Order: sequence, then structure tokens, then C-alpha cells
Amino acid sequence: MEDIIDRPALSVNGFIILALMIVLALTAVGVGGEITLPFVSILLLILGTGFTIINPNESRVVTFFGRYMGTVTKNGLVWTIPITKKQNVSLRFINFTSPKLKVNDSNGNPIEIGSVIVWRVENAAKAIFTVDAYQEFISNQSEIVIRSIAAQYPYDAEDKTSLRGSTGEITEKLVSELQEKLQIAGIFIKDAKISHLAYSPEIAVAMLRRQQAEAVLFARRRLVEGALGIVDDVLTHYKKQGINLSDEHRIELINNLLVTLTSDREANPIVNVGK
Repeated sequence: MEDIIDRPALSVNGFIILALMIVLALTAVGVGGEITLPFVSILLLILGTGFTIINPNESRVVTFFGRYMGTVTKNGLVWTIPITKKQNVSLRFINFTSPKLKVNDSNGNPIEIGSVIVWRVENAAKAIFTVDAYQEFISNQSEIVIRSIAAQYPYDAEDKTSLRGSTGEITEKLVSELQEKLQIAGIFIKDAKISHLAYSPEIAVAMLRRQQAEAVLFARRRLVEGALGIVDDVLTHYKKQGINLSDEHRIELINNLLVTLTSDREANPIVNVGK
């Protein structure tokens, strides 16, 4: 396949060429003649096909009977090679919102994922000649990359990279892989982020219950760790004060403190009057 290199095409300020055409037309009318007028008229028609209007952050890819002649990026009324095809390519940044895709994460759980990708054409010639319909190419390659990344990571995890918890790392990987896939079409990826992430409806309720159970377990673990720290501080304080507790009293103290500190209800003191 031919490697297309983006290069500037012949381009002149259109108003200069327009002024020259007016002068040529007036001269032809003044001179007259059966040969001069038809010749000048045909010449003016040919020259007129070279005009094009280019807005800011737009370009024209110029081809002459199938041959790439270059790219025009000047703004305003521009005159370029006549009798050529001039394809408009926008150089503006564009938001592409992918559809919600149903994929399996690295744990095999079905999830829904979607993303927003900010891109623009960096090489207009490659976008036109290297791929067929570059916008459709971006859509297809984006879906491939999103599916691939979703399959490499779990939806959520505490001790490793996950789709929900590691947004920065996932964004970097998404941009990197998209740029690698799309650079062949002259596309520059500015940013890419996950815009939608959820468990599939068929397992959403079950996964929500699991997340709630994990949250409760984590909270309980932190509570017990804190309570053990308090118990240790109490025993250390008693020891510094010279209060020696028997093993039976130490166990009873620890049990009472743990029950009081980890209970989800208020402690109700009981006064023992039987001894």
C-alpha cells in the first residue's frame, strides 16, 4: 500500500486570482475578436474551478484525476490547482461517544461500558487515502479497544487495578491503545474516558448485595482493629499504674471491652450486687 505523506498543495490568495481574471476579461472584451473571446472565456472557466472557501480549522485534500496533489489549509477564499477534486476534511476536535457495550470483565462478570473519545484529524491525506471512511474506522477501532481493556481488568477490586477504582490508569491505557490503532489513519487522540460503567441488569442486584456485604465486612474489620487497639492501651495503662490483673480478670475485661466497643447497640451497664 502506498504511504501517503501530507504535503501542502499550490494555493494562492483567491482575491488576487479573481482580480487578474477580471482584468483578463475586460482586456478580452476590449480587444475583441472571434478567437480571443472564446479562448479567454474557456480559460476563465477553467481558472474558476480552482476557487474554494476554507473555514478556520478546515482543509482541502486536492486530487487531480486520482493523483494526490497536496493539502490546502489556508483560510478564506483560496485558489488552487484547477480541474481538481477538493475534499473537505475538518481539523477540529470532535467528541465521539461510544455506544454502551456489553462485555465480560477479567472475572467473567458481564458489565456495560461506554466511553467518550476526543479526537481530531492530524494528517488529512492519511485520513482520506489510508482508510475507507475514517469516521467509521474510528468507531470500529474504538469498540475493539474498549472491549479489550474491559476484559483485562475486574470491574472493582481493592488491592489491584480495576475499571471503577483506577480511572487514571485506565484513561492512560485507553488513550495509548487508541492512538496506536488510529495513527495509521492520521488521527490524534487528545483524551478518552469511561463515561458509563455498570454491571449488566441480570446480575446488578446480586453484585450490589455483594458490594454491600464487602462494605459491612470492611467496616467491621476496621472497628475490631480499633477496639483491639483500645484494649491494648487499657491493659498497658493498668500495667503502668501497677495494677496486676489475673488471667481470669484480664480475659473478662477484654471480653467486656470488645463487646462494648464493637456492638451496634448502646451498652447497658449491669451492677453486680450478688457478691
